Amino acid sequence: MALKIKVYSDYVCPFCFLAEKPLEEAINGKDVEVEWMPYELRPYPNETLLPEGDYLRNTWKQSVYPMAERLGIPIVLPKVSPQPYTHLAFEGFQYAKEHQKGNEYNDRMLRAFFQEEQDIGNIDILTKLAGEVGLDENEYRQALETRKYKEQHQKALQHAYTEANITAVPTFVIGDTVLSGVRSKETIEQAIEEELKKQLSDDQFFEGMACGIDGC
Repeated sequence: MALKIKVYSDYVCPFCFLAEKPLEEAINGKDVEVEWMPYELRPYPNETLLPEGDYLRNTWKQSVYPMAERLGIPIVLPKVSPQPYTHLAFEGFQYAKEHQKGNEYNDRMLRAFFQEEQDIGNIDILTKLAGEVGLDENEYRQALETRKYKEQHQKALQHAYTEANITAVPTFVIGDTVLSGVRSKETIEQAIEEELKKQLSDDQFFEGMACGIDGC
């Protein structure tokens, strides 16, 4: 049985984008199943961040750009101001998951924002991006305009906030192991190997168990 990995992330979190590469390298060739989980850092009506503000520019200069350079990942602080709310993009993610395109959609949203500076809070842009990963643009737009997946998305957020107790993104839940923040390929691999060993041990515990004529 494949090991489950849940990745909690937000489309306006640069570290969530940078975390993709080490994760992909770590899971390559392994029996794992990755599920991306929605998490809104600044849900409506909270104010979102301004790219021209000192706080965001300093964070990028001190942390984001140096990490991206080490990882060899092109990234830019998007000029979209203020930063977009991500609830519509995430409602679209629920549609994409339903059509087996969740992972492709997730990656496209992150690249669109952090490499192409596209406004992922705009329905026209979201619809175009959905079409690029093979989704039906008319169905997708209608789903966003009617808020068809609003309740489903809110349930996913409730799970992240209150059940999984996620307080920062990215957060990786690898079996029973929880890792917060961007992690190296080696750290993720180690967590995967340990969880696979535990899984194997649990399977062996039940191997050969049977009932006899005198009972169980």
